[in-house]
Amino acid sequence: MTRGKLPAGWTLEEIRRVSGDREAVALDADRPVKSVVTFSRYAENERLHPEIVLGFHGLCLVKPVDDEDWYMGSLYDDGSVDCWSAYSDLYEALRGL
Repeated sequence: MTRGKLPAGWTLEEIRRVSGDREAVALDADRPVKSVVTFSRYAENERLHPEIVLGFHGLCLVKPVDDEDWYMGSLYDDGSVDCWSAYSDLYEALRGL
């Protein structure tokens, strides 16, 4: 489940450098992802349709299809994700980990 897509213009090495996580990975986007709080675009417990998922041990960043924001959440052992924070910029999301 680690052969995922990278954000345009980013390398895995750059993602690792900015986040400070030397083991960050691009994960397969085929997984259940939901919001656990209400965002401007998503209601609580609404399903998100991920285009890109980046994994950072027990955390991840998700960029949904047709959405410019990045959502931070908990990555569970079964591969599912519960998102509880949003960022409009990937760099800021990586720094927020």
